[in-house]
Amino acid sequence: MSDLADRLLSWRSGHEVLVVGLTGGVGCGKTTFGAALAAALTAGPKAPRVEQVNTDGFLRPNRDLEALGLVTRKGFPETYDRGALDAALKAVRLGPTVFPAYSHRTYDVDPSLSRAIDPPDVLIVEGLGLDRRAPIDRLIYLDADEADQEAWFVSRFLGFWEQAANDETSFYARFRGLDREGAAGVAAMVWTAINRPNLREHILPLRDVADIVVRKGADHRILSITPGRGGA
Repeated sequence: MSDLADRLLSWRSGHEVLVVGLTGGVGCGKTTFGAALAAALTAGPKAPRVEQVNTDGFLRPNRDLEALGLVTRKGFPETYDRGALDAALKAVRLGPTVFPAYSHRTYDVDPSLSRAIDPPDVLIVEGLGLDRRAPIDRLIYLDADEADQEAWFVSRFLGFWEQAANDETSFYARFRGLDREGAAGVAAMVWTAINRPNLREHILPLRDVADIVVRKGADHRILSITPGRGGA
């Protein structure tokens, strides 16, 4: 990870903000990897100031998705407010910028979680809805076998389902009438109907234009970090 951090810092020009996009399939550990990368970036004696944000804050609110008939396509490119995302990534280079945030507990954008960010040295923006047209300087792609990504998604779904046992306001409380096997079955259906098509049609093609490709094993261990075809 330290080698990747050094490579990113070598791409930073002067005092400009380096905006690093981090994408990959649903449940592949983008947030965790982003946090580990931020820690590696700030480990040195002259540590840059690093901020991490998630694109999920730019998902259209559930009420808008319902009005547009896009509820069952959540996570597909058209469910993001791409104009707002691009505007924020441009604005944070110049001054304090408010980034909206998303709650997995409520399964919706949560205005109370929004935060203002001053221009950092490095901004890691992780999530879906990114491509090379976005105002990012570099793109990192997290890659893994499709079967592993499905297993990770089901595991994450079950984690939210378990937490909902004591939280009636959670989106996942509606699935508490199911046993664990039933809840896993719902997660598998969501993967098959929504996340797998999104992966194949919109996310996976970004691997071919990424600057860096990070390959992960079934246990989330990093197997390799290699230059992508988009790398300079």
